[in-house]
Amino acid sequence: MSKAVVLSSGGVDSTTCLGIAIKRLGKENVSTLSIYYGQKHEKELECARKVAEYYGVKHYEMDLSEVMKLSNCSLLKHSDQEIEHKTYFEQLKETNGNPVATYVPFRNGLFLSCAAAMALSIYPNDQISLYCGMHADDAAGNAYPDCSQIFNKHINLAIYYGSGKKVRVKSPLVKLNKTQVVYRGLRLKVPYHLTWSCYEGHDKACGKCGTCIDRLNAFKNNGVEDPIEYEQ
Repeated sequence: MSKAVVLSSGGVDSTTCLGIAIKRLGKENVSTLSIYYGQKHEKELECARKVAEYYGVKHYEMDLSEVMKLSNCSLLKHSDQEIEHKTYFEQLKETNGNPVATYVPFRNGLFLSCAAAMALSIYPNDQISLYCGMHADDAAGNAYPDCSQIFNKHINLAIYYGSGKKVRVKSPLVKLNKTQVVYRGLRLKVPYHLTWSCYEGHDKACGKCGTCIDRLNAFKNNGVEDPIEYEQ
């Protein structure tokens, strides 16, 4: 039997992956996993729970905040860094090819490794796919190096062989940009109204951080209005 665990942040990309996994395998064979890593707010975790409830899938949560205590990434609660209100393109012009300030150190590698261990525990007798929402816009310019196609290829090999050939990483969006991700999700009737992408934890999305800008542009490029509320 084939099973799937979807890494769910409650955002556009991971929720699109969830829609894809359910279409392929049926909701009875899919679970979601959300991870608290010390981020400034829990809005995305709340949304991940709502999305799992919407689809009727089993939802798990894991606390990995201890791992990130030494990082000063601007997304973390203990960080003294402000979140940039610029596009990723603007930020990359200032980084000289280094990741942007919102890059959480090796986050996808950490999350996928922990998800593999959990998946082997809850589905010990099955072949398992780990769905991850990495996509081309996040990898562009080395903004988030653990979203790249080369990272995806090698983490998949490591997990596949390290799990006794039982777990594979599935990244169905890795070659798509954000506009293409939303295009695919709209056709799957993904509940984008339940999702959260903003790096700030306000009642409404800020509309100014890099991920808000990307999200707004993606919906605009698809000729539809983003269904969540923004401060501006």
